Amino acid sequence: MKIVDTHQHLWDLDLFRYAWLEQLPVLNRSFRMNDYRDATSGLAIEKSVHLEADVDEPFMLEETRHLLRLADRPDNPLEGVVACGRPESNEFRTYLEEILGHPKLKGIRRVLHTQHDDLSQSETFIENVHSLAGNGLSFDTCVLARQLPLAIRFVSRCPDVTFILDHCGVPQVREKILDPWRSDLREIANFPNVFCKISGLIAYADRHHWTAEDPRPYVDHAVECFGWDRVMFGSDWPVCTLSASYRQWVDVLLSLTRSAGEANQKKLFHDNAIRVYRLA
Repeated sequence: MKIVDTHQHLWDLDLFRYAWLEQLPVLNRSFRMNDYRDATSGLAIEKSVHLEADVDEPFMLEETRHLLRLADRPDNPLEGVVACGRPESNEFRTYLEEILGHPKLKGIRRVLHTQHDDLSQSETFIENVHSLAGNGLSFDTCVLARQLPLAIRFVSRCPDVTFILDHCGVPQVREKILDPWRSDLREIANFPNVFCKISGLIAYADRHHWTAEDPRPYVDHAVECFGWDRVMFGSDWPVCTLSASYRQWVDVLLSLTRSAGEANQKKLFHDNAIRVYRLA
């Protein structure tokens, strides 16, 4: 199975600062491209998309430029960069002008699950996200399950923007809570410009006692809501290593989707990512 990984992270603590890592000592070290290659050894990773890792704000521009330079190198699978951004800021479009023009810049992400709920509801935020469509960029949204109604509101205001919902909307896998996540996911899936990333579920499981069946109800429901043409595999590496290795997560997802047939698995692990992130 050839794989396009739509959700890999890298961070180099010799170059940039990520304050949130201080709360997670096991991840509070550099994870560079050679580490990613080691983690994926033996797997057919054809291409990958780098998702910004919530770098401290003073480093946003330089981190984006660094990753775009890395994507230009022929010695790694990186083919797309989803850069950090602050759509709530009046300076967002000035920042955007600094990074536009590189063919491997695919989108913007603002981590919302660590922010106050009102941040994504302002007119400035919505207008700036809306502007991405005119620049050929998508928007990755990372919200908690309880914040899905907020995501539905701003998605409804931006019908021309391609949205990618990270981590299936961050359901409570460890607690095995399904509702109201299920109904909210179904509602956001009604928007045809929203795609769902099957990622992060292992990291949100019980880190020491998870089983391969724990993600099943979340994977099954996401596929039911979005269909096989609007779901994509993401490793969430190295965050996934809180609970599992890269290969373990791939094996779990292959097992959970095997009954759907190889053609649908190919959409999930490869084809949809090429189309949605415009990697061809």
